Amino acid sequence: MTVQDQGHASRLRIVVVDDHTVMRAGVVALLASEPGIEVVGEADDGRAGVALVEELVPDVALLDLRMPVLDGVAATQRIVAGPSGTRVLILTTYDTDTEIERAVEAGAIGYLLKDTSREQLVDAIHSAARGETVLAPRVAQKLVAKMRRPVQAALTAREVDVLEAVADGLSNADIGKRLVIGEATVKTHLLRVFAKLDVSDRTRAVVVAMERGLLDRPGKD
Repeated sequence: MTVQDQGHASRLRIVVVDDHTVMRAGVVALLASEPGIEVVGEADDGRAGVALVEELVPDVALLDLRMPVLDGVAATQRIVAGPSGTRVLILTTYDTDTEIERAVEAGAIGYLLKDTSREQLVDAIHSAARGETVLAPRVAQKLVAKMRRPVQAALTAREVDVLEAVADGLSNADIGKRLVIGEATVKTHLLRVFAKLDVSDRTRAVVVAMERGLLDRPGKD
């Protein structure tokens, strides 16, 4: 961990936290010639990064996502919850929906990928310092696509019971006997299941429910 001269108060003060030494050094080198930015510290794991933020109170912390001791998500949560007011900008190679959502939910103001250009990184740091959300184009596309996906309707407990009985090969009459409900009620439940799963037959309903994790019956269709 190193701390550079903390003069030049007009500059944005940055810490870089990444367990890959070469990558961290590369980011620091990219920013070294930028007159409006000063890298005041570096750390190689999430816990050390949190401590560095608490000590130096930088404007922006550039955090990798996957790090030892404390990962980027947990480090982000601690930094955002702390009194420093430091903005967290994730800089990572990972762009899966899960990783992006975890980082954003933790409080990161931005999410960049490590193939970003120097100009994009500098702009993102300035934007983050102003409190503006910054997303790499590919990350933004993923988030928009996810938001546009239709919300899958959940099955009720009784609908799952009926579907499990269908998976067991029972007829509507037998399902009614098992669940102690009328055959007409069984049909009603099945129609609702078909509508929710966007299917038109019993077998497909079971298959789709299993694919979506709504019905846990390994090896059965």
